Amino acid sequence: MAVELTATDEKVLAKLAQLEERFAELESQMIDPQIAGDPTRIVKIAKEHGRLGSLVGSFRKWKQLAQHRIEAQAMVAEESDAEMRQMAADELTSIDQQSSKILTEVKELLVMSDDAVIGSVIVEIRAGTGGDEAALFARNLYEMYKRYAEKRRWKVENISFSPTELGGFKEVIIGVKGNGVWQELGYEGGGHRVQRVPETEAQGRIHTSAATVAVLPEPEELDIEIKPDEVVEHVARASGPGGQSVNKLNSAIKLEHLPTGITVSMQDEKSQHKNRAKAWRILRSRIFDHFEKQKCAERDATRRDMIGSGDRSQRIRTYNFPQNRVTDHRINLSLYSLDKVIMGEMDELVAGMIEFDKQQRLENL
Repeated sequence: MAVELTATDEKVLAKLAQLEERFAELESQMIDPQIAGDPTRIVKIAKEHGRLGSLVGSFRKWKQLAQHRIEAQAMVAEESDAEMRQMAADELTSIDQQSSKILTEVKELLVMSDDAVIGSVIVEIRAGTGGDEAALFARNLYEMYKRYAEKRRWKVENISFSPTELGGFKEVIIGVKGNGVWQELGYEGGGHRVQRVPETEAQGRIHTSAATVAVLPEPEELDIEIKPDEVVEHVARASGPGGQSVNKLNSAIKLEHLPTGITVSMQDEKSQHKNRAKAWRILRSRIFDHFEKQKCAERDATRRDMIGSGDRSQRIRTYNFPQNRVTDHRINLSLYSLDKVIMGEMDELVAGMIEFDKQQRLENL
């Protein structure tokens, strides 16, 4: 008995048919001499072609199986030899199992493919309420993500630090690059709350502090076009400690994107050139994130209902040190292994979010 296609299956197959057409169009463009001679354009086309390859390949396998099924069905209906008819019936069963497996895999790939291709993010961690303790917690989060990234063999780049006297961070910004980095870290955006006895607490009372995390996909320059006349650059002398040169050199950079009002300031480096390069990276990420949210407003509204907006003001997770418990409030998951999580063993938290989001996306296709 054939497995009936659901309405969702029909929608997925229709979408895959569109992607197959797009894939063929891209292949034609890649051998067009005019396009091949334009490095920027050919790189964009090649990236999209590569991204669609797995989806289209699976869809073509499914179509091939569908054709084989028609042939096997005909044998079952027309074959007079009982043994041959049974062989055709067995083949039908095998085809249905393979088709169902491919369709399940391709649906998952389809709903998660946009996330999977982003291989670079910028993570911004800021101390929230709680003074010095919040700054120390911000450092804990930075170290947690750094350890997790090292486990995954991702590349971590320190972009900007604002340390406190006790060794915490008012703000820290890092870049993380590697396969699956957005797919795994993209859910970390939001409010993180910690409950513990601070080192500075003499009476052993538990305090509650907070930090906020923003995770922004970092686009390549060819993924987003920013017109130079839309960005105003301000150059100033860096402030703060750093010796005599810090106040003499105009090394601090502030970029302002006029259409969105997004601003980025950078003064970590003594070199104006390095500060400018870092500021542009962060600006591109924030602008890309801004327009992606607008473009995907409907999808984001659905996702917000499902797992929360990832907004910086929203509390997504609580770290309770006295109970050695970490709780993700979006999926009601509590783990009594906070000591391991804070050391970078975030696998169970990450996997839980990915699986929950994947199932919700499938249901809402």
